Amino acid sequence: MAKIKLTKLPFSETPEQAKALDAKLEELKSVPGGLMPALQNAQDIYGYLPIEVQKRIAEKLNVSLEEVFGVATFYAQFTLSPRGAYQVAVCLGTACYVKGAGDIINALKTKLGIESGECTEDGRFSLIETRCIGCCGLAPVMTINSNVYGKLTTDQLDGILREYM
Repeated sequence: MAKIKLTKLPFSETPEQAKALDAKLEELKSVPGGLMPALQNAQDIYGYLPIEVQKRIAEKLNVSLEEVFGVATFYAQFTLSPRGAYQVAVCLGTACYVKGAGDIINALKTKLGIESGECTEDGRFSLIETRCIGCCGLAPVMTINSNVYGKLTTDQLDGILREYM
C-alpha cells in the first residue's frame, strides 16, 4: 500500500474559496457521479484536498468521508498536501534512474528538508517523484514547473534551486 503524505501546514481558506466550493457542491449534489467533478473543482480552488474540504464534500454530496478519501487517494491527479509555488519533479523512469535520478532525489530531499510528496514550510517548493516524462536522452531529468533540466548531477542542484529563491 502506498504511503499517504499529509501536510504539516495548517489549512486556511479565503471567503472566496469557500463560496466557490459551496456553489460548485450545490450544483453537483444531485448529479449522479458528482464526486469526481467535485474533487476536481475543489483541487482547482485550493490546489490540494485538505481533510476539511473532503469533509465538506462528503456532507454536501451525502457520501461517506471514506468514499471521498478513497477516490482522492486512488487517482494520481489528486493530492492531499499543498503544492509549492515551484513543483520540483524528478523522473524516476528507467533511463533516469539508471543514470542517477536516485541520487538527485535524495540530494533534493536533503537540500529542501522535505520528503517526496511534501511542501516546504514557506510554500515555495514541493518535491514530486514522477515516472517517465519522455526526455530519456537527457537522463537524469528534473522539472521545476515547466522548466526542464537534463543530464543532471547533484553538483548542479544548488545553482538551479537558487534561480527560484
